[in-house]
Amino acid sequence: MSTIENQITLHIIKLLKEGKKDQFQTVIDEYQPYDIAKIYENLPEKHHTRFLIYLTADQIADLIQELEHDFQLEVLGKLGVEKSGEVMNLMDNDDLASLLENLSPSRIEELLSGMKIEESQIVKDIMNYPPETAGRLMTNRFVWIPQYYSVREAVDKLKSFAEYSETINYLYVIDDHKKLVGVVSYRDIILAEETEKIEDIMFSRVISVTADTDQEEVARFIERYDFIAIPVVENEILVGIITVDDIIDVVISEATEDIEKLSATGKAIDFDTKAIVAAYRRLPWLILLLFIGIVSGTIISQFEETLEKVVALAFFMPMIAGMTGNTGTQSLAVVVRGLITKEVNKKIITQLVIRELKVGIFIGVVCGILITIIALIWRGDAILGLVVGSSLVITLIIGTLAGTIIPLILYRFNIDPAVASGPLITTLNDILSLLIYFGLATMFLAQLT
Repeated sequence: MSTIENQITLHIIKLLKEGKKDQFQTVIDEYQPYDIAKIYENLPEKHHTRFLIYLTADQIADLIQELEHDFQLEVLGKLGVEKSGEVMNLMDNDDLASLLENLSPSRIEELLSGMKIEESQIVKDIMNYPPETAGRLMTNRFVWIPQYYSVREAVDKLKSFAEYSETINYLYVIDDHKKLVGVVSYRDIILAEETEKIEDIMFSRVISVTADTDQEEVARFIERYDFIAIPVVENEILVGIITVDDIIDVVISEATEDIEKLSATGKAIDFDTKAIVAAYRRLPWLILLLFIGIVSGTIISQFEETLEKVVALAFFMPMIAGMTGNTGTQSLAVVVRGLITKEVNKKIITQLVIRELKVGIFIGVVCGILITIIALIWRGDAILGLVVGSSLVITLIIGTLAGTIIPLILYRFNIDPAVASGPLITTLNDILSLLIYFGLATMFLAQLT
């Protein structure tokens, strides 16, 4: 905790101890929900109850949405069923569904029992959608208007629901059957005449997603069209919207997930993860790679005679294997990022493979020439330089292609390409590089000795 955070916490504790509720509220009013959440987390547990008592229901709803999951449950537990129900009614339904999803059915029912029936039913409906889909991200807090409304009527409704809605940047237009038929922006409303009809100023070509659309695809739509929110439909009927703040959370979550897979940890490991838990989550992949790595040792043992005759080969062995693994991991990162950020087709994949082949050839030739010169100067042996340099050229090309093609193959079979983790590709490239290196050395063994 920084010096400033410590001073704020001490000031809040002083106000709580002295029972100065008005002064407490004056201070809290200056902070954003995220800052209030940090203050709550930094407070000693004995002050949490009074801190919550001094907050309004709206402030507690905002606070909960910014807290870590354990703190969220703590707050709801301290509020009791009636008060927590009041607060949960004010929370964004998608955030509430996310909070409840890992709780037991009995605990979920207990918490929802204090809410308004219509609000609790919306939360239940959201939780019925599969995880990581648009349905789980959407909220029902938005403003919709009939297409026959005038601009004046639209403005009046907008004013009435401004506090309720997550965003007022867009008003969604529906017909008599609640089907989404258009969208009109707040800017368009301001610039239009009061007597104009909404159907005359709305955009009828509406970009929307279905409730079962994958959250990564939703993120692509938001990024592609620079939307602040996007409507969600089922059978053309408007059922919710997804706002950009939820998509930012998705992007961060998906990036974190891919990093975990690329590093072969599989599950989240952060600064607060216990050592035994972190070790347990890393072990499965590392044990698998350990056995694959034994293959590398077996390969080396098969070329023991070659090593005994030309000991200098051992000096370059780690470099050959390491460089091959490095270039493979680089290509893997490029491909995984590309698959996340853009749609791919056969043409794009072909262009990518050809591009990475050229990259591999260029890198291989440059590095191969450098290491050939080094080997020649160090050992004064042109054949050794040729073996090492040629091995590096070939292995770097293969490593680059492996890092490109393996994730593309997994993607083709609807397997997350990030599971082609860096350590896995590195280990496979180690095996290939050693086979090529010692294979070439054995071919030129007579000249080397």
